This record gives sequence, C-alpha cells and structure tokens, in this order.
Amino acid sequence: MTFNKNFILRFALVAIVLTAFSCKKENAAHTNSKAETATTIKTTMHPNLILTARGVKDIRAQLGSIPIFDTTLKTVQEEIDAEIALGIETPIPLDYSGGYTHVRHKRNMVVLQKAGVLYQILDDEKYAKYVKDMLMQYEAMYKTLPLHPKTRSYARGKLFWQCLNDANWLVYVSQAYDCVYNYLSEEERTKLETNLFKPFADHISVDSPQFYQRVHNHSTWGNAAVGMIGLVMDDQELIDRALYGIKDLKLDTEEKDDDGGFLNKDGKAGFLANIEEPFSPDGYYNEGPYYQRYAMYPFLVFAEGLHNVKPELKIFEYKNGVLLKSINALLNLSDADGDFFPLNDGQKGMSYYNDALVTAVDISYHFGNQDAGLLSVAEKQDKVLLDDSGLAVALGIKNGETIPFDKKSINLSDGPNGTQGGVGILRNEPLELVFKYAAQGSSHGHYDKLSYSLYENGEEVIQDYGLARFVNIEQKGGGNYLKENKTWAKQTIAHNTVTQNEASHFNGKYEIGSKHHSVLHYFSSDHAGVQVVSAKEVNAYPGTEMLRTMAIIKDPDFEKPYVLDIMKIISNKVNQYDFPYYFFGQVLAANFEYKTPETLKPLGSKNGYQHLYVEATAKASDVNSKFSWLNNRKFYTLTTVTNAEDDLMFTRIGANDPEFNLRRDPALLLRRKNTKNTLFVSTIEAHGSYSPVSESAVNSNSNIKELKVVLDTEEYTAIAITDINSVTKLFITANKKASEEAKHTLKINGVEYQWSGAYYFE
Repeated sequence: MTFNKNFILRFALVAIVLTAFSCKKENAAHTNSKAETATTIKTTMHPNLILTARGVKDIRAQLGSIPIFDTTLKTVQEEIDAEIALGIETPIPLDYSGGYTHVRHKRNMVVLQKAGVLYQILDDEKYAKYVKDMLMQYEAMYKTLPLHPKTRSYARGKLFWQCLNDANWLVYVSQAYDCVYNYLSEEERTKLETNLFKPFADHISVDSPQFYQRVHNHSTWGNAAVGMIGLVMDDQELIDRALYGIKDLKLDTEEKDDDGGFLNKDGKAGFLANIEEPFSPDGYYNEGPYYQRYAMYPFLVFAEGLHNVKPELKIFEYKNGVLLKSINALLNLSDADGDFFPLNDGQKGMSYYNDALVTAVDISYHFGNQDAGLLSVAEKQDKVLLDDSGLAVALGIKNGETIPFDKKSINLSDGPNGTQGGVGILRNEPLELVFKYAAQGSSHGHYDKLSYSLYENGEEVIQDYGLARFVNIEQKGGGNYLKENKTWAKQTIAHNTVTQNEASHFNGKYEIGSKHHSVLHYFSSDHAGVQVVSAKEVNAYPGTEMLRTMAIIKDPDFEKPYVLDIMKIISNKVNQYDFPYYFFGQVLAANFEYKTPETLKPLGSKNGYQHLYVEATAKASDVNSKFSWLNNRKFYTLTTVTNAEDDLMFTRIGANDPEFNLRRDPALLLRRKNTKNTLFVSTIEAHGSYSPVSESAVNSNSNIKELKVVLDTEEYTAIAITDINSVTKLFITANKKASEEAKHTLKINGVEYQWSGAYYFE
C-alpha cells in the first residue's frame, strides 16, 4: 500500500494534536484527582493560613487597578523569576550568621514563601513546581542532617547554627507549603510531612526545650513555627504544643542562654504565655522596640493563621487585643524618620521600613479598626503584603482614605499588668525625648534606670549607644553579639543616667535587675507648652533613691523648645556620682578651662569605665558650666548647675578595644565626689543653624543666662531659668504629691505660688 506525502503529513499532524489533547486530559485528570484526594483527606480549603482562597479570588479580581499592590507584585515576580533562573541550591550547613550557607538557607525560606504566593495569585505552575522541587531537596537532606557544626549556641539547629534561625525558616516555609498544598499529591505531602516538617517541628520544640519552653522572642518564633506548620498539616498535637508549650516537661538544670537570660522552669511557655507575659496592656514589649519589631512577625502571622483556621480562639481579642495595640505602641517607639529608639539591645537604623513592620501595619489595618493613619505609614513603606491584609491596605490607599499617623507624647507602661515602670516619650515640635524607667527587659535589658535620649527631627542629639553587635556581618564575631555588649553597652556608664561609685545599677546582675523596676511619679502631656515625665528608682543602688524629672518646655522667648532635666538623689552614705552626656558632633565652646593629656588613659578598670578614654579634664569654675557643640549644621548648648568641687571630663569610647568593635563616640562627663544627697540640674537647648554654602552661622549662642536652684526640699524642687534678656521663668516640681488633683501652696523668697497638679511653670 502506498501513501502520498500530503496524507502522511496530515496524519502526523492529527496524531500530534490527539496526543497533546490526550496528555492535557490526563494532566487535568491528575490535577482533579489530586484535588479530590485533598478534599477527601482534608475538608479545609488551601491556602488558608495567611493568604486565603477567598483572598486569592478577591486579589485576582482587583489586579491591575490597585497601584501599590500591583507594584509590589511586579517587584516580587521579578525577584523570584531571577531566583528560578539561578536554580536551586540547598548547601550542607557550615557557617555562622553572615556566612554563605547561612545566608543561602535564609534566602531560600523567603524565596519559597514568595514563590508560593505567586503561584496562588498568578496561577502559574512554574512557581509551584519550584517550591515543590526545593522542598524535596530539603526533605532528602534533612533526613540525615546532624546538628549544625558550630557549637556556640545554647540550642543548635540543623539548617542553622541556632534553633532560632531554624524556627525562622519553618515560619516562612509553612506559608509556602500552604500555598502549594493542593498542587502536591497525597504521596508527596506525606513524604514532606513525615521526613521534613514533623521532624523539623520536633527538633525545635521537644528536642530543644531550652529554646522552646520559655517566654522570650526566641521561643515566640519557635511557637509560631510549630503552630503554623501544624495548622497547614491539621495536626492538633502541634497546634496545642505551639499554644501551650510542651506539657509535663522537666528541666533538670538551670542554664543560661546566649544573652544571659535564664531558661524558664516555672511552666510559663507557649504562644499564649508569650503574649501574656512580655506585653503590657499598652502594647509595650519588655525587651524593647528592636526585639518587638523582630518578634512581631511571628506573633502576627501565627495569629492571622489562627484567626483564619481556628477563629473560635479569637486570638486577636486575647488579652484585650494587645497584639493589635502593640503595633500602635511600636510605631510610637520610632523617631521622626521611622527609626526605632534603641532601648536595651537595639541596632540603630532599624525602622518601620523593615518587612516585619510591613506585615504589622497591614495586619493591624485589616484585622483592627482600619485606622486610616496606618495607610500613611504603608504609603511610606511603598509596598504591601501579597495577601488579604495587603489587599485591604491597597484598597484603602486607592480609595483616598489615608490620613497622617499622628505621633504625640505618650506614656507606655511595662509589665504584664502595666505595673512595672515604662517608657515616656515627650514630643514638642522638632524635639523627641525618650525617658526609660522600665523593667529590666529580659536578657536583652540594659542596666540604665532613668536614662534618656534626645532627638531633633529624627537626628540624635543625646544618644543611647544601643547594642554592640554587627548583625549578620560574619567578620565581626560571626554576626553575633560581641563581648563588648556586656562589658560596655549594657553597663550603666554607657547611658545618660547616674552611675554611683563606678558600679552599674544592680551591680550589672541580671538576676537582681530582673526583680526590680522604676516607678512612675507623674506624666503630663496635656499642655502644649510644657510636657513632663518623672519617675523614681530605689533599687539600683541599695540605700540610694533617685527621682528624675524631665521636661520639654516651649517658651516663646526661645527659638525652639528646650529640655529641663532634674535628677534628685538621696542616699544614706557618701558616694561618687558620674553623670555623662553622650553628644554627637564638634566641640565649639566651654566656659571652663580643660587640659588635654599627652597620653590617653582609660577612666577606670571595669563596669564599662575601662572602655572610656579621658581626652580632657577640668574643674567647674562657675555656678553654671556651659558647653556648646555643632552637629548636622545645628547648634546645641548644655547648661548645668555645678559647684567648685565638680570635675568635668571629655571622654571617648574605644579604650581596651583592640578589635575596634566599639564606635568612637564622645561624651562630656560630670563627676561629683564625696557627696551624700545631691541635685543634678541641666538644660539642653537646640538653637540656630550653619550653612556651609553661605558660610553663615545663625543664632549660634545659648539663650540661657543662668540656671539656678532656688529651692530643694523633700517636698519640692524649684528651678529658675533666666534668659539673656533677663526674663526669668520658674519651674517647680512636686517631689511627693504629684496627682492631677493635688493642690499646692509654696512660698519662695517671699512670693507665694499656688497651683494644682504635679508641676508649676511660669
């Protein structure tokens, strides 16, 4: 039989088409079979953890019409397409933070989460296949993976040198797994859950109780990791372990963690305990804003997962809705530029532009009361989550609902019941004053009761050092905490508060400091012209009481508001008191004569003093010592009340630091020796400006002529502030009765003053 060429070509073409159609039907049947199997095994629809099936439908309907969401999606798609083109790499773990294998696995977890989201939103199987292929590589590796070879951590992971990073990985990867759950076959899911996810969750919890069974930001990540993969797998045992901790666990030894904190042995553990204990009713997190920012991601994404999968728990209502309240508190703990105040261990420059805060802002808006002020923060962040909450924010911005997020003076209580001190933030035009009278702050706390820092338009004027660490920079201690964090950054002399007899508060002992907190005396921010915070500390030095009152005063006779600082000390013995001012910038002028040594020597030998070089020394020569400096083209002046016995020293950080782990920052230190009871009073003025273009200095001199203590008793302290035009204003603070209802009558130099409330100013 013979066939002509055209017939053969037509036959071949039909065969190809039929084959393609058959394959398409087979693939469709396979997909349907997988979906039916998933439905049979698990009635819950996926995704349902963070991105939901309903959210996917709504997002797809809005694509192309929601600018901030569309832009974010395009950016993420380009990022993940580039990663897919590079191929998959899951190297055997070797390094500390900042090392190649650490960075690669950390990158993988983020890429997996984003690829899963892209699969759902774009309905493109290449992203699901990429997630599946990488997860299968991890499954093949994890089955035989030993503990990480680096042994520094108190709780070693397998992918990373510490369990904390392993928990980070699982929090992200659980979201990816949720997104591709129905793409995978039952056999593939069983393989992943049996060989990867369940053993992974067991390692960071049951195998590592010293990491998991406690109240700390580390365990919050662990709880969220175990709980989120439990939600995706519908594993109630893992969900309960996440919420309530490991039941009937006995720790035989009391161990310290990397940061000096003690492991919990009192039964307080699990996600709910980690909400209950660290957060105050105002939403302040006891470790400080840097670690609150870090912990908010697992807190909120696990909470969102619980809300979506286990709505009966009403997680966003737990403890009077503190998780959503905490986001407002955290945003208020940032300066004018959005950088978080470095209370306790905190890296400077961390801000609400961090991805964790994108998550926080979007979730707060979506699940809270849709505060339109949050939309202005989201606009500054210029991206949203690619999920239901991100869509809500994008629609709010699109619909023109944005209003400014208004930061005002605020007092945030500390402690689970709001009774363990707090942080007061005074805001008056360009100035922001952060006053810390909080509890210890767990293992990340510093020994700096009644300390403060000062900002002008987001720039540090009087600084808090923050932490001694180069996060994720391998060359600096593997990116981990440096020894100088304990020998310098945590010590009292590193902060703007009083150090007595060259010893840190509580002798720098965590177990002592964690038992005590300062007490609020009063906080007043109702008056636009004068805003005041005052607190007392009686435990930092046994036998010594410190009462510090700080005010930002807006006086029409001054160019800008200025700070008034009153530290009253009562002690049962004679002491030496050191009072530093950690300024930035160039020394301009001082009204005291100082001598500079030929050779720099440390100020002391321990408790942080060993890290301070003495660059100049002086004796106070007047009732007021004045010092002016220039920083960022603005002028500042410190005026402080002194006596002839007071010493003044210019110091600089950096002594006994051969590896240059510390910044070489300056300070002016006031020392008062052989003194029992005393009063430190000072003002800090921000004034004038300098232009290098016009080479003109405007208002470069202080506006204060004299600062004087006119009365100091057990009941009251009165300070007279006289300007260069000889106009005198009087500030009186009540040292005892400071309620708003309290009525006061006081005679000073024959003049009677009457007022209600904690202070008087006129």
